[in-house]
Order: sequence, then C-alpha cells, then structure tokens
Amino acid sequence: MQILIPALIFAGLGIFAGLLLSIFSKVFAVKTDERVEKIREALPGANCGACGFSGCDGYAAKLVEDDSLKTNLCLPGGEETSRAISEILGKSFEAVEPMVAEVYCKGTSETTEDIFEYDGIYSCSACNLYYSGKGKCNYGCLGFGDCMNVCQYGAISIVDGRAHINESLCVGCGMCANICPKGIIGIHKKAQKVVVKCFNCDPGKYTRNACTAGCIGCKKCEKTCQFDAIHVERNRARIDYDKCTNCGECAAVCPVKCILVKDI
Repeated sequence: MQILIPALIFAGLGIFAGLLLSIFSKVFAVKTDERVEKIREALPGANCGACGFSGCDGYAAKLVEDDSLKTNLCLPGGEETSRAISEILGKSFEAVEPMVAEVYCKGTSETTEDIFEYDGIYSCSACNLYYSGKGKCNYGCLGFGDCMNVCQYGAISIVDGRAHINESLCVGCGMCANICPKGIIGIHKKAQKVVVKCFNCDPGKYTRNACTAGCIGCKKCEKTCQFDAIHVERNRARIDYDKCTNCGECAAVCPVKCILVKDI
C-alpha cells in the first residue's frame, strides 16, 4: 500500500495535467488556413529566397494573406508549381519567365594569373579577405567553388579556375549570386543571350594588364549598337536588356571578345 498510494497519486496528476494540456491546446489554438499547408507542399522546398521572401514557408503564408501577390514567383518550381498554387487559390495561371545565372568573368589560366599563393581556408569568401583575393584581377572569379557548394541543382562546376554554369540544370534561384563575395554572378532572363563576361571597372590599361579577356571600355560595342542597348559605364560595357534584341553586333566588334552570344 505504501507504494500503491503514491503511484495512484502520480497517475492521477498525470491524467489531470494531460486534460489541462488538451483543454489549453483547444482554447489557445492558432487557427491556420489549410491552403497554406497545401501551397507549402506544392513548393519545392529550396528556401532560396528567389521569390523575395525568407523561404517557402514565408511565401506560402503571404500568398494566402495577400490576394494581389503573384503565384509565379517560385523560379525553382517553375510553371508546374505556379499552376498548382493557382489551382489552390482559385486564380488564373501565370507563366514563369525562365531565369538563369551568369558568371561575369572570362578569366582563365591563359588570360590572367595569381599574384600570391593562398594557403588558407578553401573558400572564396575567406580568400577574398586577403587583399581582395589571390588573383591579379580584383574583380575576377576566385574559383574555390562557394557558389558550387551552395547550388542545390548541381548546375555549377569549376573549370580552369572559374565557375561555370550549366544552363540546362540552372533554375535561376540566385543562391550562387548571393554567396559570391565578388558579386560577379547575376541572374537574367534565359532568353537574353548576349552577355558581357567581365566585371572589371578599372580603366582599360589596368584591366588589360590584369586579364587579357577583360573589357577595356573602348566603346566599339556602344558605337555599333543600333538599338542604344549597350553603354560603357565605369569603364565597363553594360547591356540594357529592355532594349537588346540579341543581334550580336556588339560581340562581333569587341576586340577582346569579352561579349558573348550564347546559344539558347
């Protein structure tokens, strides 16, 4: 009896506490719209932030909360996800514009070189803390693969010391662009096939000394373009894609061949 009575007391307290928890869970329960969970299941779970929100959970909640928010902001999910979300919310389907990442650097072992041997943490971010990196060009790809490591789609590889994007695998989520310490990875529409593969903003003679594939700001592309779509700003050619027609005339006259016309 000495053991039985305490056991019964504890059992009774446990049952009582369980009842209290059950009552409190009902009284203080936060009501959630079941559509949020359905949308979350439709999203790919990349949590890349390409939609403009902190992650898939944030985007799903905001879609239910804000009726004006577009259903096609998830780039990794593409049109399949946009269509599923539209059906859940009872909205008309909105197409997703295919996007792709671009590394604005053409430097290789043949066009540039290192100025010192880096023996620290194998990371672009770490190397960049030492005199803006080991490369002769302060704007060039460091080639340690921080972007490759963060890519969830296997779309990035390091080739000859430079990050290379496999456009057939890239979904344009932007995680690589966010982590690049040099800021030389951008996101643009996949249909835009003319790109300036240089991010150097130094005057031409200094750029040429750092990398023979760098933009020297000669303005030949600017003078050639019939659509006013390319201008040299801060010593580097920049393309206005709202005006660019993908004609490729700028690439044809570029003396250092840092403007490329890609196959779509």
